[in-house]
Amino acid sequence: MAPVVTAALGALGPLLGKLAELLANECGRLRRVRREIRSLRTEFTSMHGALMKYTKLENENPDDQVKIWVSLVRELAYDTEDLFDKFIRHLGNGESHDGGFKEYFRKTARCLKTLGAWRGIASRIDDLKLRIKEVKELKTSYKLDDVASSTPVHATVDPRLAALFAEEAHLVGIDSPRDELAKWMLEEENKLHRRVLSIVGFGGLGKTTLANEVYRKIHGRFDCHAFVSVSQKPDRKKIIKDLISQVSCNAEFTKDMDTWDEQKSISKLRELLQDKRYLVIIDDIWSALAWKAINCAFPENDSSSRIITTTRILEVARSCCPDRADRIYEMTPLSDIHSERLFFNRIFGPDDRCPDMLIEVSNTILKKCGSLPLAIISITGLLANRPRVKEEWEKVKRSIGSELDGNQSLEGMKNILSMSYNDLPPNLKTVLLHLSNFPEDYVIDRERLVRQWIAEGFISEERGRSFQEVAESYFYELINKSLVQPVDIRYDGMVRACRVHDMMLELIISKSIEENFITVVNGSQTVWENSQCSIRRLSIQDIDQELASVLAKKELSHVRSLIITASRCIKHLPSLAKFETLRVLDFEGCRGLTEYDMDVIENLFQLKYLSFCGTNISELPSGIMMLHDLEMLDLRGTAIKDLPARIVQLTKLQHLLPGNHLWKIPIGIGNMTNLREISGFDITTSSVGAVKELGSLINLKVLHVCFTEKGEESHEYKSHLEMFHSSLCKLGSHKLQSVYINGGDSSPFELLDSWSPLPSCLQTFVMGTTEYCLSKLPKWITPALTSLAYLNINLGVITEEALGILGELPALLSLKLYTNTVHKDRLVLQGRGFRCLKEFVYEPFDEGAGILLFEEGALPKLEEFMVRFFVSMAKAYGFYLGIEHLPYLKDVHVILQNRDATSSEAEAAEVAIRKEANLHPNHPRLTLLEMEE
Repeated sequence: MAPVVTAALGALGPLLGKLAELLANECGRLRRVRREIRSLRTEFTSMHGALMKYTKLENENPDDQVKIWVSLVRELAYDTEDLFDKFIRHLGNGESHDGGFKEYFRKTARCLKTLGAWRGIASRIDDLKLRIKEVKELKTSYKLDDVASSTPVHATVDPRLAALFAEEAHLVGIDSPRDELAKWMLEEENKLHRRVLSIVGFGGLGKTTLANEVYRKIHGRFDCHAFVSVSQKPDRKKIIKDLISQVSCNAEFTKDMDTWDEQKSISKLRELLQDKRYLVIIDDIWSALAWKAINCAFPENDSSSRIITTTRILEVARSCCPDRADRIYEMTPLSDIHSERLFFNRIFGPDDRCPDMLIEVSNTILKKCGSLPLAIISITGLLANRPRVKEEWEKVKRSIGSELDGNQSLEGMKNILSMSYNDLPPNLKTVLLHLSNFPEDYVIDRERLVRQWIAEGFISEERGRSFQEVAESYFYELINKSLVQPVDIRYDGMVRACRVHDMMLELIISKSIEENFITVVNGSQTVWENSQCSIRRLSIQDIDQELASVLAKKELSHVRSLIITASRCIKHLPSLAKFETLRVLDFEGCRGLTEYDMDVIENLFQLKYLSFCGTNISELPSGIMMLHDLEMLDLRGTAIKDLPARIVQLTKLQHLLPGNHLWKIPIGIGNMTNLREISGFDITTSSVGAVKELGSLINLKVLHVCFTEKGEESHEYKSHLEMFHSSLCKLGSHKLQSVYINGGDSSPFELLDSWSPLPSCLQTFVMGTTEYCLSKLPKWITPALTSLAYLNINLGVITEEALGILGELPALLSLKLYTNTVHKDRLVLQGRGFRCLKEFVYEPFDEGAGILLFEEGALPKLEEFMVRFFVSMAKAYGFYLGIEHLPYLKDVHVILQNRDATSSEAEAAEVAIRKEANLHPNHPRLTLLEMEE
C-alpha cells in the first residue's frame, strides 16, 4: 500500500516515497544531488519512526512537548515535499510526460547544469537542513526518547457513569422507547431462547441511559442480573469476574476468584448462568471481536434469558444480533419538543419559564445542540452558572467551539465525542477532519467527498481495490461508526450524502486547528493558526471584504486545497497566483465567480480536482488546458456551450462532468485513456471519427450520451449509429459499468440488439426516452449478465418470456419498465424470478396497458413500488394489485390516470388502493397522485 497524506504525519509518508524515487532515477547519478537527497531521506526516515511512536500516544494525552515536536516535523515534511515538487516541475520544463519520474529524468538529467534546477533550490535545501538540525536538538532537549516508555496512565472518570444514576424525573423522551423495548424483551417470555437487544447510535444520544432504564423496569422478572462496561480496551478477565461478582451471592463460590485464570472464570460464569434466567447489559462495545470474546461466557440455555448491548458502531450491533429474532434498536435524537423541555427544565425548572429576552438566543444554542441529550445537558450546565443576561448568553453562543476545549461543564461531552475520534485509525481520522471544510448543516455529497480525498492524497489502492472503492469504504465506515449522519439512503443501501452533527463538527474543527490540518474562515468565528505554521488547507465559509484583506496578507503558497462554500466577496479573494501548491480547488455553488480573475489558473501545476459546479460560468478559462495533472473537472450547472478542442491535452483526466448544454465529442478524445466517466456528449452532432475514438477509452466506466437529431434516411446518421455501436461493443469488452442513452429515435437501441461481446461488467443500462418502445427484449439481456443491477427499459410488448428472462437476472435490484402497447389481460407477476429486486417501476405511456397483479411469492425482496394505471381500464379488476404478497414493501407510489373515468370511479380507485396499503402488515408509505391528462 502506497504511503498517503494523513492529519497526524502530514506529507511525511509520500515525501519518503518521492525521495526514494529520485534516488532510483537518473537524478541519483549526479553525485552532489544524490548525497543531499540521501541525507534528507535518512533524516526523515528516522523522524518518521519517532513520529509513528509518538502519534500512538495521542489517545493517552501526550504532553505539550511531544505535540510541539510532532507539529514541527509535520510542517518540515510538508515544506520539503512542496520544494521537491517544484524541483521536479522545473526538471520537466513545465511539461507532463506519461512515463512519470523515469521519463522526466531520462530527458532532463543531462540538462541539469545548464537549467540550474538544483542550484535554484540549493539555498532552500540548506534552510531545510538547518531546520532538521534544530528539530533533532529539540528532541534531545525534550528527552522525547523517554516519553513513550514512561507516559503515565491518568485515572479518568468514565463519562457514561452519570447515566447509570440518572434520576427518572430528570429524563426526557425516554418513556416511549423504554416501554417499547421492555415490552419486546418480555413478550417472548414463553419462547425459551436467549435473545439479544443491541442499542446503537452516535455518542451522547443516551444509549446507556436507555439500556439502564429498560434494565430497571424489567430486572425483577429475572433470576439474576448484571451490568458491565466494556470500553475501548476491554480487560476480558476483569469483565468476567465483575459479572460473577454481580450474579453470585455465594461467598464460598467466589472465595478463590483472584486465582482464577480467564478460562476458569468463563467456565465458572457459565456454570452460574446455566440454569438461570439472566439479564445482562454489556455497555459500550467497540468491536465485533470484543463481543465475540465476551459472548462465549453466556450459555444458550432454555430460560428466556436476555442480553442488552450498546455500541456506537452498526457493524458491531449486527454482530451482536445474528439471529432474526434478535433486535437492533437505532437511537434517534430527541424531538424538538423533548429537546426544548430538557433544555429549559434544566435551567429554569419545571415551574418557571424562559424570559422573553433569552428566547431567541436560547433557540440558537438549542439548535447548536442538534437534539443530542448529552449536548443539551452539558450546555445547560454551562448556562446555569452564567447570569441570566442576554449578552452573557450571546457570548456562550458565539464561543461554543472554544468552550468545548476549556470549560469543565463541557468536559464530559468532549470526552464522549473524543472517544469515538480516538478510536479511529489514522486514515479515518484524516478523512473525518476533512469534513471541517463544510459549514454546519451542510449536506455533503458522497462523490464530491471521495474525489477530494483521492486528489488530496489521503487514499491509496489496497488489496486489489481501486482508489474510488477504498475512498467509498472510508465514507461508509464513518457512517457505520455513527460519526456522520447519512442523507438519502437508497433501497440498495447506497447513501447519496452525509452531514455532520454540530457538536461533532465543533470537535473536528478543534482537532483540525490542533493538527494545523484545515484553516476555516467563517466570519467572526475565524481562528488563524499558529504564526509558525503555514496554512495547509483553506475553507472559506463566510467572508467579508475586511476578512478577505486579512487573508490576502497571509502566506498562501503552501495551501493544498481551497474549498469555497460562501458566494459573497468572491471578487475580493486573493489571486490564484498566491496558491502555488493547490491540489483541490472547489468553487461549487459560488454564483459570483465571473467577477474573480482566473487568468493565472495555468500556474496551478499540481491541481487534480477542479469544480465549477453550480457557478453558472459560460466560458472555460483557457489556462485549464495547461493543468496536465487534472483528474476531475466538474462543469455541472454551468452555461458552457462548447468544450475547447485542446481539452484532449488533459490526458490524466478521469471525470468530465457536463454543463447545461450538450457538447460535441472533441477530436482526439481517444488519447484520454484515463477517462472513467464522461457525459453530456451529443453523438449526432459530433464527427464520425470522434465517435469512433470513444472505443479507445479502455478505462471508461460511465458513459452518458444523447441523440438529439433524427434522420433514419440520412447516410451520415447511419454512419454515426454504426460507429457508436462499434465503439460501445469495444467499451463493453473492457470496464464499462453504466450506460445512459437519451433522446433520438429507436435506431440506437434497435441496433444494440446485437451487442457483442456481452458487456460483462455492465451494472446499469438506462433508456432515457418516453417517445418509443423496443419491439422486443434485446438479445444481449440474458442471465449471463451477472452484474446488471439497474435496468430502465421501454418495451412495446411485455411477454411472459421477457418477464422470465428479466426475472433470471441474478443481480437485478431495480427494474423500471415502460410500455405503450395495449395489454388486454392482466400482467401477472408470479412467485418465481426477481429474487433480489428491491425497486420496481411500471409505467405505461398510453391507456390500456395491462394492470399488474402480484401473486404470492412474487418479488420477495421488493421495498419500493411505483405504478401508473388508468382508472377506466382498471375498474374491471376492482383496482386490486396484490401488494400484501410483498413482505418487505416500504414505499408505494401510485399515479391514477383519471382520463375518461367518472369521479365516483376515481374515488373508488383511491379508496381501494388505500385500503390495500393499510392492510399490509408493514403499513408501507403510500403516495397517491391523480392526473386528468
